[in-house]
Amino acid sequence: MPVTKTAKRALRVSKRKEQVNKKIIANFEVALRLTKKNKTKKSVSTAISFTDRMVKKHLIHKNKAARIKSSLSKLLVKSKTTKSNPKKTSGKR
Repeated sequence: MPVTKTAKRALRVSKRKEQVNKKIIANFEVALRLTKKNKTKKSVSTAISFTDRMVKKHLIHKNKAARIKSSLSKLLVKSKTTKSNPKKTSGKR
């Protein structure tokens, strides 16, 4: 337990910040799960936005955020190519 007045204040502050950080992380994880399930442009942009916010708050490292954003963008590209990539036939015979 903290003894000094400033240590007690620091404990209160860190508990408040911990609660805020837990909410941000929980929202991020939910957005990530929904994005992997739906794979829509809106859900990907939402998940990327949450990732950027977590980096800004120093909850995750910027390189980890880059990896997450890269994998999310690959989900979006993969879903586009599978839907709108018909088989092309050559004009020459």
